[in-house]
Amino acid sequence: MLDGQSSTTLVLEADRISKSFGAVPVLFSVSMGIRAGEVHALIGENGAGKSTLMKVLSGFHTPTSGRILFDGEETVLPPDGGAERLGIVLIHQELNLAEQMTVEENIYLGRELTRNGVLDRETMRNKVRGYLDEIGLDISTSARIADLSIAEKQMVEIVKAISRNARVLIMDEPTAVLTEAETALFFRQVEKLKKTGVAVVFVSHKLSEVKLIADRITILRDGQWIGTKDADALSPDAMAQMMVGRELSDLYPPMHEVDVDAELVLEVRNLYSSGVSDVSFDLRKGEILGFSGLIGAGRTAVFEAVCGLAPIESGQVFFEGRETRFASVAAARDAGVAYLTKDRKAKGLLLDKQMRPNLTLFALPKFVRRFGIDTKAEDKAMARAIRRFDIRARDPKINVGDMSGGNQQKLLLAKIIETDPQVVIIDEPTRGIDVGTKQQVYHFIAALAAEGVSVVVISSEMPEVIGISHRVVVMRDGQVMGVLTGDDINENEIVRYAAGLKREGRG
Repeated sequence: MLDGQSSTTLVLEADRISKSFGAVPVLFSVSMGIRAGEVHALIGENGAGKSTLMKVLSGFHTPTSGRILFDGEETVLPPDGGAERLGIVLIHQELNLAEQMTVEENIYLGRELTRNGVLDRETMRNKVRGYLDEIGLDISTSARIADLSIAEKQMVEIVKAISRNARVLIMDEPTAVLTEAETALFFRQVEKLKKTGVAVVFVSHKLSEVKLIADRITILRDGQWIGTKDADALSPDAMAQMMVGRELSDLYPPMHEVDVDAELVLEVRNLYSSGVSDVSFDLRKGEILGFSGLIGAGRTAVFEAVCGLAPIESGQVFFEGRETRFASVAAARDAGVAYLTKDRKAKGLLLDKQMRPNLTLFALPKFVRRFGIDTKAEDKAMARAIRRFDIRARDPKINVGDMSGGNQQKLLLAKIIETDPQVVIIDEPTRGIDVGTKQQVYHFIAALAAEGVSVVVISSEMPEVIGISHRVVVMRDGQVMGVLTGDDINENEIVRYAAGLKREGRG
């Protein structure tokens, strides 16, 4: 039992749970109890075992040893989502919604209500309307999922859980792609659920949010239980230290100075493209140039145009002093400009393939020989990438989709660097990864710049942009509002430019 509590006070409990996949152990005698009407945060580095524990607690994985207790009674949870019948609902990080169907159809998908053998649409519609009103979500029951915002889709997942009479709601990184305003709305709905007695398990790498929403916090490290504490007793810094087992005061690496006379490797002049208006900036050799701004400001759109993913309507792009327009990402790669997407799962990696083909596919021309692909050279590149980027996988032949988010991100970074670029553009470099892996990524980026590679970092995390950038470009509504240097790189200045309160050349 946990924290001296009787099992009768717990809705759901993992008691000394261990889990192995084949000969590979992932969880080691982990215990965790979840109370009705609480938000219980589960935190840990990528690869700590959080996802595995969540899937054990929701019946998607069977434990190798240990017990699951539900309402104090030992139980074997039904597999493959069957635990939802008991009221244990897992909302995955990748939302499980049918995009072309309506809100109403998604809520009752697979368990439609009928009357006399015909779909009872009126009853389903009225029930869904009631659920939407219950959590304060003002959307139509007939709205298509594809037309909703990410936050609204997340709320629809919660409505699905409510409609299944959820007693335990387990949520994996639910705020990873939400804006601050959307996150605030989401947290208000979580508080409402909590007041009705629903037990909420909240998995997140955003420790400030964990501090804000959680009642208790369980920390995992390397598949082992480190502790369960009241949220009031832990600061975000203390959480981070328990997660990684070391101090993180050096989260951001020391920055080398960029020579003021360093050559310009990338210049963009008066660029117009979809969502982009009259954007100009330059990038020097060995510089880390941050791009900041609110969601939808046009930061990604700029570099999709530069790298050939979107057409340039007008303007000029100069690479190493020569005017050019890249026809594709492959053309940019061949010239020495590499783009690392923010959507690693949908666009960056082949999740059903092993690490080696993921690493070498983008740089495949360097591994092609007269009679085929040089697999020995690929193996050497893979070993080098594992060492350099500290990619951790207990089984080297694991499919990438089964790796943790942090290790996926490190593999994606290694994949891009394998092309030997002169310019690296990294969009949301640490989205959905833990604080320890963030520290590693920041040091990788700084090391690249110190080697003379020029780096663009597009990020929605203001401390990140401030911590690793030599200069910061702030955008709003598809335009550059200002370029900050030195002591002007601070939250106050960035917010003023991003909100349109200030613009370069104006007070």
